[in-house]
Amino acid sequence: MGPNKNAWCEFHQANGHYIRNCLALAHQLDELVKSGFLKDYLQEPQDDQALVVAGGDKGHEVPIHGEVNTISGGFSGGGCTTSQRKKYVRRVMAVEVQPADLILDVDLTFTKVDLRDVVPHDNNPMVISLVTAGRRVHSVLVDQGSLTDVMFLTAFNQLHLSTDQLRPYIGCLYGFAGDEVEVRGHIELRTTFTDGASSRTASIRYLVVNFPSAYNILLGRPALNRLGAVPSTRHMKMKLPSLGGVVITIKSDQKEAKRCYKNSLKTKRGVFSVTTRPPREDGV
Repeated sequence: MGPNKNAWCEFHQANGHYIRNCLALAHQLDELVKSGFLKDYLQEPQDDQALVVAGGDKGHEVPIHGEVNTISGGFSGGGCTTSQRKKYVRRVMAVEVQPADLILDVDLTFTKVDLRDVVPHDNNPMVISLVTAGRRVHSVLVDQGSLTDVMFLTAFNQLHLSTDQLRPYIGCLYGFAGDEVEVRGHIELRTTFTDGASSRTASIRYLVVNFPSAYNILLGRPALNRLGAVPSTRHMKMKLPSLGGVVITIKSDQKEAKRCYKNSLKTKRGVFSVTTRPPREDGV
C-alpha cells in the first residue's frame, strides 16, 4: 500500500498543478480579450444574436433579426449632391466659436402651470400660427419627425408670393405610399414667432410642394433647431428663447388641431411624409 499511496498523492498533486495552470491561462486570455489583443481571433456575432440588457436577467433575451435605420435627406446632411454633403461634413468637423450675442443660454422648462389651460385631449397634434411674408399663417403643424420645413403650394399662393422667387431643388420627395411629391422649389422667408409679449424672427428655408394637405406649413427639425425651440405635446405648447433672453411660449390651437385632423381624414392623400431620394451622380 506504501508505493500505491505515494503514486496516488503524486497524481493528485500533479492534477492540482494542472488545474491551477489552466485557471491562470484562462485568466490571462480573458485579460487579453478585454484589452483587445485577440479581436482578430474572435468569432463575429451572427445577425440573429440575442440582445441582452446590461445587468439584466439572461432569461429575457430578445432575438435580433436585422436593423431599422432612420430616413435622411432633404436639406439635412448638407444637400442632395455629393459635393454638398462633403462640404457639410467639413463644416461640421470644423471648430467654430459662436459670437457671445448668438449664444442663448435660456432654460426651457414645462411645469404644472403650463397644463392649466390645456383641454384634455387624445394625442392632439401641435398646431400653431406664425407670421411670414407680411401675413399670419394658421394651421402650421409642428412636426419633429420632419427632416424639412415644408410649405404647401396653396399656402404659397395665398401669401401672394411669385414663383420667380423660388429656387430650384433637384431632389425628390415621396409620400408614405411611395408616390412622388411634386416639388416646385425652395424659398427662404423671414418668419416671426410671437406670444403677444415677446417675439423672435428667423430666416427659414421652406420646400414648396404641390400636394394636398390639411396644413399650410410643416415646421420640421431644421426650424426647431435654428430657433432652439422645444415643443411639448402634453402641454400643447412650444417654447423658444428670444434674442433678449426671454422665454416665448407659443400655445397650440387645439380647436384648429382637431379641425385639421378631421380634414386630413377626408383627404385620401392627406398623409405626407418628408422622405427624400437624392439624384443619381450621372444626373439621370
